Amino acid sequence: MRGRTRALSGLLAAVLSLLVGACGTWPGSGGTADDGLRILVPNTPGGGYDTTARTVARVLEETGSASDMEVFNLPGAGGTVGLRRTVDERGNGRLALQMGLGVLGAAHVQGAKVTVARTTPIARLIEEPEAVVVRKDSPYRTLADLVAGWRRSPGGVTVGGGSSLGGPDHLLPMALAGAVGIQPKKVRYAAYDGGGGDLLPALLDGRVDFATSGIGEFLDQIAAGQLRVLAVTSDRPVAALPRVPTLKAAGIDLVFDNWRGIVAPPGISSADRERWIEVLTALHTSRQWKAELTRHGWTDAFTTGGAFATYLARQDKAVAELVGHLGLD
Repeated sequence: MRGRTRALSGLLAAVLSLLVGACGTWPGSGGTADDGLRILVPNTPGGGYDTTARTVARVLEETGSASDMEVFNLPGAGGTVGLRRTVDERGNGRLALQMGLGVLGAAHVQGAKVTVARTTPIARLIEEPEAVVVRKDSPYRTLADLVAGWRRSPGGVTVGGGSSLGGPDHLLPMALAGAVGIQPKKVRYAAYDGGGGDLLPALLDGRVDFATSGIGEFLDQIAAGQLRVLAVTSDRPVAALPRVPTLKAAGIDLVFDNWRGIVAPPGISSADRERWIEVLTALHTSRQWKAELTRHGWTDAFTTGGAFATYLARQDKAVAELVGHLGLD
């Protein structure tokens, strides 16, 4: 009996030793705290969230800040399917959701049962101005041409966006319409899942007359001469498109910026939260990430922890108010 007790005690000690030795790593990481992380993208491949997440993963691996990082897509309902999955993964410190303004808007427009308030804020990464874009053979040569045609026949002009109702690509043309004297409810908006994904073919083949989406999603087609940018929505000209006027420079008093960030499931440990912040801080300080900001036309907006949580709460409230004002809720 005493021998069996000693054996059980030895086994327990061995198990405890393994558990103690695992402290400082994520479960199943193979011994390295930052291996095997997963980023969930809540829209289709090729969209803004997808581009951002895959750029994050690639730079982290290039810099050695993390390895074996997986990016996977779970599209649906403007990003709220992915949001629900994230909330359901309570306590999973290895998973993060690539999200932004679009997820906030979709949650309010669709009356989703889950909101970002139930997630763990990690970091805001970037801001990105939107662009007003037409195909190369469009009759709208300037923003003034577009506005004139839009005013004449609001229902005869279709605007496409890479987000569902309540997302930035939808909120922008609504705000733009109001700024130029068109009733937002008269705007004919066609939603596509991802600016660089489904929206681009719709714009190129004429299913929409113009598009609004993040500038980074169209840069290759702009450079190839397939698309023409009529305006950007930032306060100042964008370095990637220095000759393109802002809305303000074109006489329209409107500034609009999208943003993207990372949240984790609820209930993760403080250690897991801090590890995510450390990994993304290493990303932010790398020269490779700075080069990606320039390449995609993104603006550095890095904020972590409590500061990001405060920003996220304010954004959520502001979006809810805007959605209500536009009668979208």
